[in-house]
Amino acid sequence: MSDPPSAPEPFGPEEFAARTNVSRETLARLKAYVGLLQDWNQHHNLVSKNSMADVWRRHVWDSAQLAHYVPAYAKTLADLGSGAGFPGLVLAELLRGRADVILYESIRKKADFLEAAARRMGLSVGIRNARIEAEEHAPVDVVTARALAPVEKLLGYAQQMAGKHTICLFLKGQSLAAELTEAGKSWRMKALQHPSATDPSGVILEVREFRHVHQPRR
Repeated sequence: MSDPPSAPEPFGPEEFAARTNVSRETLARLKAYVGLLQDWNQHHNLVSKNSMADVWRRHVWDSAQLAHYVPAYAKTLADLGSGAGFPGLVLAELLRGRADVILYESIRKKADFLEAAARRMGLSVGIRNARIEAEEHAPVDVVTARALAPVEKLLGYAQQMAGKHTICLFLKGQSLAAELTEAGKSWRMKALQHPSATDPSGVILEVREFRHVHQPRR
């Protein structure tokens, strides 16, 4: 008989700080955020209850790793389908004073949580409680998303707020190859894949210079 899979190494705020080198002040604000999420999640299904046992690895660090790929010129960031704030609210904290962040979340209870969490953290972020396609958007420098939609659909959303130098940073999983094949039928893009620091099967997809191409009629 094979040995049962070993449990992951404990990963809490101290381990997160060691991996990311955040300041004590930033860590304190992220702790306050996680504490509020734990309270709200008892009554609202913001994230899966099982994942809360490993929240600092599964959600906070998973989100924070995107900050490394945000270009130095970026002054604006839009997070699509922010949910409980991953990755958008974590990035807003890490980019505090450097970039303006807008969180798009169509579900009211999740938007309410984002507002409460931003207040708890002392963050000034834009929160749009509306469907992405129903809004008018100013161009942004970076578009992020996590567990929202396939690449083809994400690019459709991102195109609505894309400027000349906009890049997309999408947290993706094992289905990425199939998603890129499908997206390639109607989009042209420069795409890079970076390994996830938190999940062996995860990928950070970086997309630049993307444009929709019309498919010929059959």
